[in-house]
Amino acid sequence: MADTPHTGGAGAPEPAADPVPRLLCDARELAADDPARAGALWRLAEAGRQLDANLIRLPPEGRVEEHVEPDLDVLLYVVFGDGVVDTAQERRPLTEGGVLWLPRGSRRSLTAGRSGLAYLTVHRRRPGLQIKSRRDS
Repeated sequence: MADTPHTGGAGAPEPAADPVPRLLCDARELAADDPARAGALWRLAEAGRQLDANLIRLPPEGRVEEHVEPDLDVLLYVVFGDGVVDTAQERRPLTEGGVLWLPRGSRRSLTAGRSGLAYLTVHRRRPGLQIKSRRDS
């Protein structure tokens, strides 16, 4: 059965059928395929999800410049390669299998090592953009 709500006779949506766990991708296989490819290799796109997830690859010596995520905690899992994360307090190595918590409000940058870096990020899904009146601002 589909994961989307069905419309009942009265036009009101019925709850979705029982959700079914699914294997979405093999992150190690995607990360190992075509090492020259950089950027988003995979994104969680299932309807009705509460999470966002992305598999990102940086090329050798590639970098994500310093930034702050003000709203969301992010969990980062290193799938392939190595690199470093620079924070306001320290520089930490990243290696395959490492799990890094990036709390909201933290300042960080990532730099890939000589073989590149592929990592999975998972965080709460961002709410959609909303139009507000000046009164609501």
